[in-house]
Amino acid sequence: MTKSTKSARAEKISFADSNLLRNLCGEHDRHLKLLEKLEDVKIKPWGNTLSISGEEAAVAVVSGVIRQLCDLMLKGLHVELSDFDYAHRILSQDIDFDLSHVFLDTVFISSKKRVIAPKSVAQRRYIDSMRNADMVLAIGPAGTGKTYLAMAMAVSCLLERKVQRIILTRPAVEAGERLGFLPGDLAEKVNPYLRPLYDALYDMVDMEKANALIGKGLIEVAPIAFMRGRTLNDSFIILDEAQNTTSEQMKMFLTRLGFCSKAVVTGDITQIDLPTERSSGLVEAAAVLRNIPAVRIVHFSQVDVVRHPLVADVISAYASWEKENKNQKS
Repeated sequence: MTKSTKSARAEKISFADSNLLRNLCGEHDRHLKLLEKLEDVKIKPWGNTLSISGEEAAVAVVSGVIRQLCDLMLKGLHVELSDFDYAHRILSQDIDFDLSHVFLDTVFISSKKRVIAPKSVAQRRYIDSMRNADMVLAIGPAGTGKTYLAMAMAVSCLLERKVQRIILTRPAVEAGERLGFLPGDLAEKVNPYLRPLYDALYDMVDMEKANALIGKGLIEVAPIAFMRGRTLNDSFIILDEAQNTTSEQMKMFLTRLGFCSKAVVTGDITQIDLPTERSSGLVEAAAVLRNIPAVRIVHFSQVDVVRHPLVADVISAYASWEKENKNQKS
């Protein structure tokens, strides 16, 4: 791959491998069209060459995305449309960032042969925190991979025998009366609230194997009320939707941690469903534990959203709207 620059506003990138270039461009050049949408540039494929023109800063970012993703493809990375979006987000903030530090940091390979790896700098920081700390708080909006990456790390630790079991928990409801409106026994009543955890689990491990692990007690999915009075040794424990825990529930959960265990707490403090008179256990825990070096607190933003690109726009729009309303009220 060689480079020649016509001017400050134009750049050419040549490729020795036409198949590599074809995969880089995507079907009907959809990868290039996405980059043109993300930055005010024009990208023209011509033979084994890509010509990029536009404002100098925009050309630099797009050129960096193409060059680095090309290098990653040469190292075996299968690049998808979303990877161009993630790479652009990172390099638009730091043009000199080495994408291999993120994209090649494999956490787990799922039963569907999907490589699970970080897609943003914050996700990479989150994974490093889970590897190196026994207690991690992940706070940020929906779609930033908080629960999914924690699940991938937990399954990886279980299969590598670093822990003996995985415990997945989340608050079901604030008041027990609400469960009474659902049919069935207690397990059937709380199951709908735990469904997202099962969904993430089944995406990592095929359903038959996952159910076998659950049957053997190696993976336990339960509401947070079931944690009281227990000491959880040799376990990877994930508390999901932690913004809806009360102060008492959060303190109870955090003090369950036993020897050779890890606890990961995830939540979105902009979506608290508790009554207004109750404070969120996650908000309180972040404040109480912030000065303990052994506890890592990782914050995500809409930049780290790994769902449909529209999700990041929705989150940003709501944040602006809430800020505007707050200013008007004050």
